[in-house]
Amino acid sequence: MKTAAISWSAGKDSCLALLRAREAGLEVRSFLTMLDIDGTSKSHALPSALIAAQVAALGGTWHPAVVGPGDYGHAFGAALQQLKDSGHSHMVFGDIDLQAHRDWLQPMCERAGLEAVFPLWGEPRAALAEEIVRRGIKARLVCVDTARLEASFCGAEFDAALLARLPATVCPCGEDGEFHTFVWGGPGFSAPLNLGPGTPRREASRPPLSPTELVFCAPELLP
Repeated sequence: MKTAAISWSAGKDSCLALLRAREAGLEVRSFLTMLDIDGTSKSHALPSALIAAQVAALGGTWHPAVVGPGDYGHAFGAALQQLKDSGHSHMVFGDIDLQAHRDWLQPMCERAGLEAVFPLWGEPRAALAEEIVRRGIKARLVCVDTARLEASFCGAEFDAALLARLPATVCPCGEDGEFHTFVWGGPGFSAPLNLGPGTPRREASRPPLSPTELVFCAPELLP
């Protein structure tokens, strides 16, 4: 079986990509997450303890990589090289259709000697959102861009009811940055995480994001 790692945001798309990669015969046990210097994830501003508990419940080994100011490319490349050197041959990504992102990721993987795998690539966003719900992947919204979606959506469960009430202008996968999610249970989990609601906080976006106000509501990990 081929040994793979996954670029892990802790969200629903990463989780679906993980399931599909394992079903395709890849042994995915390593989870790479890029962190800010404060220890929160760069993609969703989630606390390290939350992601560590999630990866453990998925039977994986977590590989956090801290990114210094202006150092993302170097830190990511170094992390990929470490994965290659430790016996990995493939790197899985949950990207759907953002070509510029893929065009950056593939050469990075090639330089490290890894084969990039995109299990969700090119599929209709709405169909992927419906598959996530149908498979029983349990996720909740942990970040909302208030320029695109009401702040009250932060903390909502990503389920059929949510998909039904999303405005027509909002991508059902949040692929345009409208929202981000955190997966807390479902296929592959030894047990669902025990979570509290967390405390919402507002923060202005930082470049390269467009100027807006973001609402974060990372859940609290309970005993």
